[in-house]
Amino acid sequence: MKALKETRFTFPGQTHFYRGKVRDVYTIGEDLLVMVASDRLSAFDVVLPKGIPYKGQVLNQIAGRFLDLTADIVPNWKLATPDPQVTVGIKATPFKVEMVIRGFLTGHAWRTYKGGSRSLCGIDLPEGMRENEAFTEPIITPTTKADAGLHDEDISRDEILEKGIVDEAEYKALEQYTRKLFARGQEFALKQGLLLVDTKYEFGKNKEGEIILIDEIHTPDSSRYFYADTYHHNLEHGLPQKQLSKEFVRQWLIENGFQGKAGQQVPEMTEAFIEQISTRYVELYESITGLKFEKPDAQDIDQRIETNILNYLNP
Repeated sequence: MKALKETRFTFPGQTHFYRGKVRDVYTIGEDLLVMVASDRLSAFDVVLPKGIPYKGQVLNQIAGRFLDLTADIVPNWKLATPDPQVTVGIKATPFKVEMVIRGFLTGHAWRTYKGGSRSLCGIDLPEGMRENEAFTEPIITPTTKADAGLHDEDISRDEILEKGIVDEAEYKALEQYTRKLFARGQEFALKQGLLLVDTKYEFGKNKEGEIILIDEIHTPDSSRYFYADTYHHNLEHGLPQKQLSKEFVRQWLIENGFQGKAGQQVPEMTEAFIEQISTRYVELYESITGLKFEKPDAQDIDQRIETNILNYLNP
């Protein structure tokens, strides 16, 4: 299996290029973005050294499907998907916060709670909760949108407003969109036998000043899913939840002495472990969408992607 680690294209009208943790983003003119979902994998805000075959396609196609299925809630940046690993869309000015919403006490929230804190992003958490237990209602725990090389940080609603990162009226709109998108995502997930546990949304403003949803949505890189049929049994018996997300990668890294802290080295990822991660990503795609994952020709991924983008830009 081959993985796409990075791209180095030059397109007609290209004005800018940016390489994020997992995406290569090409700006065409002033208003168009071509976003290539690579097979890079990040954890603890660190890009791991080896790519994961089909990961980029999984992320891109899940995001594209949910952008389409939620466009009635909030407009989004997507215009087209000319390749399984590419989305073309509207350039927007991002808000400098990511809207994280959590329906269950797990992952980062559980690690914080287990460490003794009963407050997360200014939200008080009740005593006596168990790992993976559902909140009475989902909580919004925003993070800062860090610059390249820096870690996102938890931030409270009050801090966001006090620092003027987002004005109050727009922040209220972001909260409303976040809750509606999460409810829609949970509804679709449950139909497929899954629980959408937590996720994050990124928003921006287009050139008309309208708030739009940008980036990915409900993918395994931005979200966590539990299997609904085993959730209650596992919770009551203190067993780990069977889940589809990157959390198993994070746990593997933690067990091997890596949490993205200074001086720590990324452990060696074997080919068998890489194949396991790839299989998990494909499993999530088929589970959440109910569709069969179609594996395209991966012998010359770069050429295929470049050709498909050029055909879209110059029909």
